[in-house]
Amino acid sequence: MDRALENISLIETLRYEPEQGFVRLRLHLARLERSARRLDFPKPSEAVAKLQEAVVGSAAPLRVRLTFDSRGRIEVTTAPFAPLAFDTVWTVRVARTRLDSNDKLLRVKTTRRGIYEAARAEYSAEQADEVILLNERGDVCEGTITSVFLDDGSGILRTPPIACGLIAGVLRTELICQRKARVGRISRDDLANAQLFVGNSLRGLIAAKIVNP
Repeated sequence: MDRALENISLIETLRYEPEQGFVRLRLHLARLERSARRLDFPKPSEAVAKLQEAVVGSAAPLRVRLTFDSRGRIEVTTAPFAPLAFDTVWTVRVARTRLDSNDKLLRVKTTRRGIYEAARAEYSAEQADEVILLNERGDVCEGTITSVFLDDGSGILRTPPIACGLIAGVLRTELICQRKARVGRISRDDLANAQLFVGNSLRGLIAAKIVNP
């Protein structure tokens, strides 16, 4: 194993609903196992048990964060979760910070969050609800905590390919599997010419307006 990987952990952030259980649990577990194989981590065989243990007795929705490191250690934390109103529209801006499409680790969700934190820090919470990152070629990649989707009028959302340098978001995977989204490059100019959405497994799909395309 690469020694640089010894200091990072894989992350899965899930939503727990008392009447439903863990939302998109199968897809989260599949991504966790796939990421563990990619980084030569042990198999996360105790993930389900640890998740279930963390929500015992919970009667309200929760945000559940699981981390898994190179030694096979799993940590799960929970926090109250309040869903967004159905008519929420996020204000989104584009970061100056760039992603490197050649960085393979960008395709895995880990605690190596420095580049996303740098992009988020470019704007205050009052200026932007989310910040979108581009790669070195100017392709749209993802938000700091969300995947990006564009409604270009085709009836199917467009979302950037993994090869651009982005995480395989769980919501993104679900929408592609349901044929509600397809993979296709998105340019910065495209952001101003179609309806923009951002989203993740925790909060779902969120309408967005771009401020500085």
